[in-house]
Formats: sequence, C-alpha cells, structure tokens
Amino acid sequence: MTKTCWVVCDQGKIGTQNQCVGLAEGLGFKDPLVKHVTPRFPWTLLPAHLWFSPLKGLTKETLLSPPWPQLIVAAGRASVAPTAAIRRLTKGRTRVIQLQNPRVSPELFDAVIAPRHDGLQGPSVIQTEGALHRVTPERLKEEAKKFEPLLKPLKKPLTTVLLGGTNACYKLEHTEAQKIISDLRKVAYQTGGSLAVTLSRRTSKELQVLIRKGLEGIPHVFWGGEGNNPYFAFLEAATQIIVTCDSVSMTSEACATGKPVFIYQLPGGSKKFRRFHDFFTAQGYTRPFSTSSLEAWTYPPLVELPTVLKKLRQRLDTL
Repeated sequence: MTKTCWVVCDQGKIGTQNQCVGLAEGLGFKDPLVKHVTPRFPWTLLPAHLWFSPLKGLTKETLLSPPWPQLIVAAGRASVAPTAAIRRLTKGRTRVIQLQNPRVSPELFDAVIAPRHDGLQGPSVIQTEGALHRVTPERLKEEAKKFEPLLKPLKKPLTTVLLGGTNACYKLEHTEAQKIISDLRKVAYQTGGSLAVTLSRRTSKELQVLIRKGLEGIPHVFWGGEGNNPYFAFLEAATQIIVTCDSVSMTSEACATGKPVFIYQLPGGSKKFRRFHDFFTAQGYTRPFSTSSLEAWTYPPLVELPTVLKKLRQRLDTL
C-alpha cells in the first residue's frame, strides 16, 4: 500500500481542510493529498448512516478510488460514509481519523477527534478544547518575516481582526458590517494604533467592498483574498485579536497565540456555539468584545496538537 496520506473534506470548507492538514502535518505527512468531496443525489438527502454503496455516493469529479493511502484524515458530512467504507474495504490497512462529530458510531474509525462542545465520548474519541489547526510558533515567525514589509510601517499596538461571514448559525450582513466598521474605527482611535484586517471566504464580496471603504482614513492593512495570505503574519504581529463569533477554527487559531482574544458577537447562535464560547471565556482564553473594555491579559497559549499526536500514536502504533 502506498505510504501516503489523504485529506478528505467537504468542498468549500477551508477551515475544516486546515484542521485536517494541520493534523496530517503533525503526523509527519508534509504534503498530504487534499481531496474535496461532494455528494450526489439521492445521497445528498441522506444522513451518513443511511448511505448505501458509499463510494458511489459522490459526484463523478470527486469519486475516491484506489490505490488507497496509508492514512486518511477526514472531516465534513460528505466524508463520513466513504472513508468508513474505505477502512472496511481495506480491512483496516488504511487508517482513518475523523475530525469533528461524524454523527455515526466512532468505532467505524480508528480515531475521532472532536471538540468537547460536540459532547462526543467513546474509546476511540479524543476530545479537544477547540479545533485543530496549522498555527505553530515556527510557522508564525516564518510568515511574519515574509510579510515584514507590509507590517513594519504599522504603528503599535496592532489589533488583528479576523472577520468571518454568514453561516447556518450566525448572520453577517450590511447592518452588522456597518457596526463592525464603526467599532473598529473606535478601536483604532482609542488605542492610537493600527488594524490588520483579514476576511474569510464566507465574507461576501459586497461586504468586502463596504468594509474596505469604511476603514479608509485610519492606519490599517486589509486582506480580502488577493495575493498571498498574510493570516499567520497578522496573528504573530498582533498585540490583541478580535474574532467574529461564527468560527470555532478562527477562535482556536487566535488562542494559540496566547494573546488577548476578543469575541465579536453577531446575531444568531446555537447551543453548541454557546457551549464553546462559554467554555473558552471560563478558561480565560477569550473575552466578549466591547469598545469600552480592551484591557490586556495573559494565558498559556492553547496548543493541543502535541497532546493529540501522543494519544494518536499510542492508539495507532503504525503511524
């Protein structure tokens, strides 16, 4: 069997893909093959436990076929049934790790890594506090050096701002964007420093234009998807970080820096998101954003990958 690693995740889920790639890299697979999967009708209507002929349930362009790899790191609804089927077909020779709650029995996989707010338990489950990611001290320093010409002219303190977008639980539209612009301008004025603002792929083009224009006249840099991504450099350069509440991944990445992380509330929410944010606040990782309260604090950086890797290697002795 080929000594390779696949990352299998739903099409368009970049945050999920980064979680999987981060784990694969930690396990020593420096160039995992990323495979995006999309279900086709009627599998689009079915939960994972009802997928019949799972490897036929994907679109022609995203079908998975042999030779099978040594390891699959997967996440997302469309990845669950096909990767479980591959493990079964290879009689376990292909090890499969699922990230997040697969909503089927965890015993269908060699391991399931899920954040505690998912409430998943079992012998094959490894719980984390947040989401896995690719943030490491080495990567942050390397990226900061690469983007030094962009960041060096900015006056300190630097507030890094990670903006998400509308999803199934939260809303970020015109009204919310106008409030964000107003609040960020206040932050720049109150701190006397600069902003480093980055948007996610869920931030609509209309809002990108609105926010870019709304920040004119204050010291800042802005990344909206053009050119090389300075995301890691923004994290390293930050004095403090503001993150919209719609992303577990972005919040976890920000907290890996050990810097003050303020959560910017958007309309909406869910019980799972509330459990996540309540826990992070109770642990001292984050605080609610308010323009009247931007005090600094410290905490040990949230670095979970080494612990996860140790537990995985104990469980998967061939990796």
